[in-house]
Amino acid sequence: MMKRQRSLRILLIEDNPGDVRLTQEAFKEGNMNIDLSYVMDGVEAIRYLRNETPYEEAKRPNLILLDLNLPKKDGREVLLEIKQDSDLRRIPVVILTTSNAENDVINAYNLHANCYINKPVDFDHFFEVIKKIEDFWLHTVMLPNS
Repeated sequence: MMKRQRSLRILLIEDNPGDVRLTQEAFKEGNMNIDLSYVMDGVEAIRYLRNETPYEEAKRPNLILLDLNLPKKDGREVLLEIKQDSDLRRIPVVILTTSNAENDVINAYNLHANCYINKPVDFDHFFEVIKKIEDFWLHTVMLPNS
């Protein structure tokens, strides 16, 4: 069966420049139709999602990759705002974080995260995780039009 080729707009909310670069490289290597944007703190994330200055032209993402430990507004607060906003709540949110604390996992799901992935510190495993995210969200699931 041939996989459908479609595009996927992803917003990466990540404050570590190294992880941003790794994620960009992993998606590039996949040669998929991925439009990856990123912001580096929680305040900017909400501005981006609400098309506030300087993001008036930003397109609504089909998927959000969210780190929990962010400056200005942490990922838990960002997730809560997204899921409480009737205009944003349908965007799937994947928690991608180094925290493997049971409390963080429980809280993320209580706040309606779509999944929780512990970010590997090893380069090869990180690429593998990004590939799985890409394959699942691009080819397996159906997403609402944004």
